[in-house]
Amino acid sequence: MRTPRRKRLLAAGTAWAVAAAGAVAISFGLAGSASAGEFLVNGGLETGTLNPWTCSGSTGSVVTGHAHSGTYALAGAASATDTAQCTQTVAVAPNTTYTLSAWVNGSYTYLGVNGGASTWTPGTGGAYQKLSVSFTTTATQTSATVFTHGWYGQGTYYADDVSLDGPGAPSSSPSVPNSPSPSVSASASASASPSASASASPSASASPSGSPSTPPPAGSHALVGYLHASFANGAGYLKMSDVPDSWDIIDLAFGEPDSITSGNIHFNRCPVAQCPGVESDADFKAAIAAKQAKGKKVLLSIGGQNGEVQLTTTAARDAFVSSVSAIIDKWGLDGLDIDFEGHSLSLNTGDNDFKNPTTPVITNLISAVKSLKAKYGANFQLTMAPETFFVQLGYQYYGSGPWGGQDPRAGAFLPVIHGLRDDLTLLHVQDYNSGSIMGLDNQYHNMGGADFHIAMTDMLLAGFPVAGNTANMFPPLKPSQVAIGMPANTYAGNGYVAPAVVNQALDCLTKGTGCGSYTPRAGKQPNLRGLMTWSINWDNYNGNEFSKNFHNYFG
Repeated sequence: MRTPRRKRLLAAGTAWAVAAAGAVAISFGLAGSASAGEFLVNGGLETGTLNPWTCSGSTGSVVTGHAHSGTYALAGAASATDTAQCTQTVAVAPNTTYTLSAWVNGSYTYLGVNGGASTWTPGTGGAYQKLSVSFTTTATQTSATVFTHGWYGQGTYYADDVSLDGPGAPSSSPSVPNSPSPSVSASASASASPSASASASPSASASPSGSPSTPPPAGSHALVGYLHASFANGAGYLKMSDVPDSWDIIDLAFGEPDSITSGNIHFNRCPVAQCPGVESDADFKAAIAAKQAKGKKVLLSIGGQNGEVQLTTTAARDAFVSSVSAIIDKWGLDGLDIDFEGHSLSLNTGDNDFKNPTTPVITNLISAVKSLKAKYGANFQLTMAPETFFVQLGYQYYGSGPWGGQDPRAGAFLPVIHGLRDDLTLLHVQDYNSGSIMGLDNQYHNMGGADFHIAMTDMLLAGFPVAGNTANMFPPLKPSQVAIGMPANTYAGNGYVAPAVVNQALDCLTKGTGCGSYTPRAGKQPNLRGLMTWSINWDNYNGNEFSKNFHNYFG
């Protein structure tokens, strides 16, 4: 999920930080059409200028002394708030396979195409390394925006000799715009996703109220969406009363901590200065109650891209329980969504058993949520929206690994999911803004196609050996506890797929048809709970395509 400030990994264009720092980086080139020409302009930066590359903010520059070949290279100055994404938009042919490649140097460096495939390297050790990824255009596609970027707080990366090969390239270089594609510019203006959050000044308080209501039947299908409640961005503000009744679970984005380790959570509604049409607190609360009267659930989502939460002490744990309870009571909410990202969760060295975690930020979170569940009872709704890095990556890497050196965040959500599985209403992993992830077929899967959603969801339904250890299996979740997280449109996140592709993934997972090259190990699961999207606002901006397709499919 994203926040309006840096907005969105998409705004930054993200694939995101993946993989073990000590692991061998992998180049994921797929079988494609024979190369017949170069589609990029100035891929080697040998003009000495960025043109026609466009970089976020002022993060990109052309430098000497760091070239892979020739004289010049692209330098992207990634910071704590910007991944230093640089893009170029090119003309392409429909139904055609292209191969994108680049030589990169730095930590957590990414290469990909907006709305499609991407790849990454956790680090190159000061030397250049080649990344490669292939993608196939749709039947109507005539342009593509390729990107490279680093990662938050990882410092400057270098890219050189960027190439897009494919059949039928013109003899002269194609003419391309000097500004990002609509998806990049729109998201950069302010996108936020279950990786997003924004700061906002507090609104007037409302009187406390109501208790959570009865959850929907476990076998029913549910549509889950995040509502930009505390910030504004390019999707526009949407009043609670204007949220269509098609949404079954509405996650209020976001609750954030006063400080990373305090455990004290606040939920500030979007101020009038950012959201001129924002309703009063009384109207907001009344609209929540009206949704609940129709059987909808309204939850507080904590975290997002900017809301880093580390419950390092029992005092922070207790503050978390107290402050979250106060927010739930104030607005009469139905429960909690945990959208911890960034560095909120990581595993201490030697904490290698997800069934028996010892790391305080893990054990305190589990304890805090159990306390909330005990306070509010069986009707308390608990959902989670982790990124694939913290869940499915655990099939290959878990924590810092048996010898250390891996990213300690790898798979770090697994002990939380497992420890709360009996209390969990719904897990909807973010199948977007993701690097390539290995599925149970031991093949790497990339965003932008049905097989990514199929493979990632199948891992949750079938279970998997953590870090490849068959003696340490992560048990499958119930199908009624699993939904698929997708971006509502190309502005909302990398990895958007059209409704027909969404339906293909659902057909495979629920009916066992149209699965393509991936065969789900869990078999067909008609009780798969449904879909989650970032976000309700972006879906509204896009003519409600995502929600309409959901109900066309499930009825």
